[in-house]
Amino acid sequence: MVRIALDAMGGDLAPHAPIAGAVQAARQWRYEILLVGREAEVRQQLQAQGDLSGVDELITIVHAPEVIEMREHPASAVRSKRQSSMATGIDLVKRGGADAFVSAGNTGGVLATALLGLRRIEGITSERPALTALIPTLTGACVVLDVGANVDVKPEWLAQFALMGSMYAEIVLGRPSPSVATLSNGEEEGKGNALLALAVPLIRELPIHYIGNIEANQITAGAADVVVVDGFTGNVFLKGAEGVVATMTDLIRSELTRNPLFALLALGLRPAFGNVRKRLSYEEVGGVPLLGVNGVCIVAHGRSTPYAIKNALQQAARCVDQRLVPRIAERMANLAQL
Repeated sequence: MVRIALDAMGGDLAPHAPIAGAVQAARQWRYEILLVGREAEVRQQLQAQGDLSGVDELITIVHAPEVIEMREHPASAVRSKRQSSMATGIDLVKRGGADAFVSAGNTGGVLATALLGLRRIEGITSERPALTALIPTLTGACVVLDVGANVDVKPEWLAQFALMGSMYAEIVLGRPSPSVATLSNGEEEGKGNALLALAVPLIRELPIHYIGNIEANQITAGAADVVVVDGFTGNVFLKGAEGVVATMTDLIRSELTRNPLFALLALGLRPAFGNVRKRLSYEEVGGVPLLGVNGVCIVAHGRSTPYAIKNALQQAARCVDQRLVPRIAERMANLAQL
């Protein structure tokens, strides 16, 4: 049985959303979940879930008196709040009390706490773990990393991101020999900045299926299974894509309600719109792992609903069941011997 520590105080909708999501996950998949947070608040929200028969033995409250708030500066908060729900949850993973940690809280706080508590996988030299994103595409989904953890990177870090992203796509997403691309301002070899010029030769030496450069508009077309980028550019791309999706959704809604005929047509198309919305929703993914830390740590969206939290817990269980971290560590060790 997978045991997952969940930050009950993390996220814009905490503690309600994490706790409700935990109950749903325990009921559906029989995960053992440790709710980490202020005990009185967690217990009150847990009681508000109603009848817990069948799942009460699967859920345990772990008291953590401090909370790293969403708007706090991560570095100072992590140093000053050693008994936060994040620090306590990460420590459970470190000591073997939990197989994974999930949080929808302050992303910088999760990054710093995980790096401090779990350390890096041996052989990983990037200063911070790679923050991944799963981008919906015409062919399924694409792993994009880094999307914000490492704003300034070194060429060898991009090579490591390529390797870890390929492993994640293969191990967790079930993509044999996933295609890996670098994001650039053109497909041609030699395109890009000085960083990319130094990183590409390193990536080509790796035992992965590297296909060269792609442009940003090719990501959602499904041109590659994994796209490697520095954290600054990746974060700009991710937020830009979110903005385009939100704007397009609002424009379509506005047009469809502009006159009675369009509104009538919209009723007939509602199932199709619902399916598209589901494919584009972050809630379906739930959360993504921090690749590079020596333990399973899943970062969920700050606005996570109970449904999103439930799926984030499933992502954590999937990474544990498929031994993502030990397999990455093993491959890094094998590479070091070559």
